[in-house]
Amino acid sequence: MKHLGRCVELATMAIKGGNPPFGSVLVDEHGAVRYEGHNETAGGDATRHPEFEIARWAAANMTPDERAAATVYTSGEHCPMCAAAHGWVGLGRIVYASSSEQLSTWLDEMHATPPPVATLPINEVVPGVPTEGPFPALADAVRDLHRQFRSQHRSSGRA
Repeated sequence: MKHLGRCVELATMAIKGGNPPFGSVLVDEHGAVRYEGHNETAGGDATRHPEFEIARWAAANMTPDERAAATVYTSGEHCPMCAAAHGWVGLGRIVYASSSEQLSTWLDEMHATPPPVATLPINEVVPGVPTEGPFPALADAVRDLHRQFRSQHRSSGRA
């Protein structure tokens, strides 16, 4: 829960920078945080998701065995792009606070434009990767962050 809580903090930081609320942490098999980040898509590069950045960092800085033993904690279940990157570099378990299904429901409730890529469960993209989530207490906090982000962008004309 400590690492998922940090992911929610990072998602909050993302909003402050004008980015959608997603935050992620890479933890090695010994429990050490190796990388953390949040969405950085506000500059126009829609691939700047923290899970994608984690996969790229891990490929450059960890051995295949270290990657397989690591866990990625994230505020929201990986999108298909990030799930594929996770699978391609051979990262281990994924633990998420909120699911893709929840995100789709929330976006519908907020009358938000859906993402350009389908919101699929991780295991539809990367069969067999161990996953755990969602966690209801944190999912509520993530939902609130999405509402805050959408509200800010509606008032700025960018929603």
